[in-house]
Amino acid sequence: MLAALVAASLAHAGDTREDVIVVSATRAAEARGVSAVPVAVIGADDIEMTGAQHVSELLNRAPGVHIHRGNGVEHLTAIRSPVLSAGAGAGSFLYLEDGIALRAPAFANINGLFEAADELVSRVEIIRGPGGAVYGSNALHGLVNLITSDPALAQTRAEIEAGSYGRVRLTAAASGATRIGDGFIGITVRSEDGWRDNASLLRAGLQARLDWGEGATRWSARTTLIHLEQETATFVNGFRAYRDVAASRQNANPEAFRDARALRVSLHADHALSERWNLSGAVYARSNDMDFRLHFLPSRALEEAGHDSLGFQSAVHFENASTRFSAGLDGEWTRGHLIEDQTLPSFGAFPQGIHYDYEVEALTGAVFVQGRHRVTGRLDIEGGARLETTRFDYTNNTDDGAIGRFLRLPDRSDSFTTFAPHAGLVWRFSDEARGFVRLARGVRAPQSDELYRLQPGQEIDGIQAETLDSLEAGLRLSRADGLALELTAFTMVKRNVFFRDADGINVTDGRTTHEGVEIEGVWPVTGTLTLSGALTYAIHNYDFDRPVAQAFEVIERGNRVDTAPEWLGNLRARWQPVEALTLEAEWLHVGAYFADAANEAVYDGHDLFHLRGVVRVREGWEVFGSIRNLTDTRYAERADFAFGGYRYFPGEPRTFSLGVRVRG
Repeated sequence: MLAALVAASLAHAGDTREDVIVVSATRAAEARGVSAVPVAVIGADDIEMTGAQHVSELLNRAPGVHIHRGNGVEHLTAIRSPVLSAGAGAGSFLYLEDGIALRAPAFANINGLFEAADELVSRVEIIRGPGGAVYGSNALHGLVNLITSDPALAQTRAEIEAGSYGRVRLTAAASGATRIGDGFIGITVRSEDGWRDNASLLRAGLQARLDWGEGATRWSARTTLIHLEQETATFVNGFRAYRDVAASRQNANPEAFRDARALRVSLHADHALSERWNLSGAVYARSNDMDFRLHFLPSRALEEAGHDSLGFQSAVHFENASTRFSAGLDGEWTRGHLIEDQTLPSFGAFPQGIHYDYEVEALTGAVFVQGRHRVTGRLDIEGGARLETTRFDYTNNTDDGAIGRFLRLPDRSDSFTTFAPHAGLVWRFSDEARGFVRLARGVRAPQSDELYRLQPGQEIDGIQAETLDSLEAGLRLSRADGLALELTAFTMVKRNVFFRDADGINVTDGRTTHEGVEIEGVWPVTGTLTLSGALTYAIHNYDFDRPVAQAFEVIERGNRVDTAPEWLGNLRARWQPVEALTLEAEWLHVGAYFADAANEAVYDGHDLFHLRGVVRVREGWEVFGSIRNLTDTRYAERADFAFGGYRYFPGEPRTFSLGVRVRG
């Protein structure tokens, strides 16, 4: 079917349609198709139609994206990458809200999207590959930018939804003019019993925005608050254990939990200096804290961690008929802490009491420049670079030295400086077709826990920032009637890859390669039927040798990186036979992948089918529902091979949900 999208796009001709406006590529509004940066957009209509019970349902619609759903709100991310875990999983992807990171880069979380108010935002923009000059550390493999709702749109909305396994969701939002400006406020609460034992969830979000200003200056104050209480179900063990429904529902760690809170506030400003020059910027503060049972360790220790930040973004912009240029200065101060406490009696290498108790203060500063120039009527050239430095000051609040399997470093300071350039070309072959090529570097300074949460025998003095060099080229086709296609090929090399091997030893000089092709398309087949989808084929390889004592995890050059499907696919058919009824059928394909670094263990992949529908019963009233996993497929959200055996996060069986939406 995606081949049909390609053929249809190449066969038709017509007027140019207006491009979708995006902000993620340059931190300023521009048409999606004018830049060489590949930006996938998930709009308000898709967000509402999906009614995602987990953010993976939404993001996996985009090409090159593969979000592994864990329990509750937990997840692991892949964007033009394998599904990464630990520090790499936290630090290789940047999660943003209106261009500001949800967390400080050195204090990221592999489950970081649970701190996003995804039910309330107006759209999501996803950059695949390095993020460009306006983004610093963590925009390595890609970024996700959640855009808050425009308060100038006068509307109200209230929803209640109930479904399988005790799921209930309440969402309400209102926006419009007030006496002091245009305002938006939204709240969402989600509760579920969980389809597995001891796996309940309560997540609440509040988001507000106020825009105002006169003359040349516009202001916008924004805030988001997230509260999470989650009882966590963990891996099920044994070869293809996910096929056994009774075994899949069991929870080997009923004591596991994750409680978290996140608060973000920001003030954005835009001031027009003249017709061609303007200033923009933001000041912001964030506070995150989380209590987390380390259920995956024998110690079952309790982790208490969090951080507070103050930061700013600033830029000056110039634009005329042929040139667009920006230069800026960003800065951020963060203070974070981590305590790990074992309450179980001492055993083996796991002593009772405090394992770690430290604080880290981080100061980051960056300058960037970027621009685009129309060389001819058909050719644009663009480029930019970002220079960023981060200093860490670490303070150990307990005794220095090794205790059991834990190493507490003495107080120290560390600094990392990164340089991330990019350049691109965009050719306009016609009003409907554009080609592009882009060369870019992504960077990732180490996470604070990679630096200071160590085990005996591990060293950090030789660690360097990870770099990823990317070359991509593609073709965009767009018609006035809505038919659109984007085809992109990419090749990337990642150096200074940091991870812990099967022996638990730091690897600081790994190297991997990543090559693939992505297709994204929309085809209005008739006035009532639209097909849309994305297809990705990619190969992710280890490019070094790593012998280890654990023979089942020996890495050899040329091995596929584990948890990296070659094929990912998503195809959706939306049918609106009458104005009051909209139906959508979705097919999601995850190809086979290796579950271990030695390429001995394999997960066969899976195919899922979902149905969704909306019925407008009267003016302003809608009934909506969904059937997820229509065929009741037994599958694994995540397959892994570790400690000599298979383990899985089993996927949910068939589920149902039904809700009512009222608009005003």
